[in-house]
Amino acid sequence: MGCAVSEVKSALWISLLHGFLFLIAGSGTEDPLDDTTLDISSRRFRAEFLQEWQGSTEAPYFDPTTPRNVTGLVGHPVRLLCRVKNLQNRTVSWVRHRDIHLLTVGRYTYTSDQRFEAQHKPRSEEWALRIRSPQRRDSGQYECQISTTPPIGYAVYLNIVEPETTISSGPELFLQAGSTINLTCTVRHTPEPPSSITWTHGEQVFFYNIINFDSARGGISLVTEKGLKSTSRLLVQRARGADAGLYTCGPNNAPPATTRVHVLSGEHPAAMQQGCAKSTLDKTASMLCCLLTGYLLRNPLYDLQFGT
Repeated sequence: MGCAVSEVKSALWISLLHGFLFLIAGSGTEDPLDDTTLDISSRRFRAEFLQEWQGSTEAPYFDPTTPRNVTGLVGHPVRLLCRVKNLQNRTVSWVRHRDIHLLTVGRYTYTSDQRFEAQHKPRSEEWALRIRSPQRRDSGQYECQISTTPPIGYAVYLNIVEPETTISSGPELFLQAGSTINLTCTVRHTPEPPSSITWTHGEQVFFYNIINFDSARGGISLVTEKGLKSTSRLLVQRARGADAGLYTCGPNNAPPATTRVHVLSGEHPAAMQQGCAKSTLDKTASMLCCLLTGYLLRNPLYDLQFGT
């Protein structure tokens, strides 16, 4: 620090001496220095020396382009970031809003949870909070704070998700014999696209027979698309009774999903679509209808009105 001050003082004296000599040289000429030359010299002197000597008075502030929403995967490291401009001698801290827990102060981690880590490179504007092996419970709001008076903060929301597999038909699918079984499996939130998505078919929950797409059954097709959201579509044409049962979509890097297919014959399409839920409603409606009919038959006003 002393060396820097000495350098600034030396430069200041050199500049003053240079200006003094410049004025002496100008006074010996017939043409005095014009105001423009003096103004440029004054501005240059203030910009190069006086500003360094006095220091900047601008208050620290956050870079508003830093992402405020971060999504991470369970078990995979995630990093929350804030950028601070003109920090000067202030300190940057990370606080968890859920329990108002102080996690980091400057470059030091201030929590016993070893999954959290403060990250900062010297002379960098970036102050990061790294979470190793995050869990669903780590989701929520975090705040990057600057130790001004009063403190100012920059909120970042963290959402930790798990790999999931869903089948578009839901837990059950009812269809008529002879129609096409159309099942679409979607895989989300995986660290990378699944290398394989296998469909299995069987009557028992824990015992599956791998579908043989080269069998004499025919009419079976499978189309898989991989990406941030991977899909696999299974089509079984001309469905018959043997095609009923439990279908399972099993990606290699996400939990499996199942659906039970019911192949019906001779039932009304409306009843087929509603399934068990509609059957329950029909039974309830029939019971209410019977009770109402019995009440009307026993009511004297009903006898008078209809002459019975």
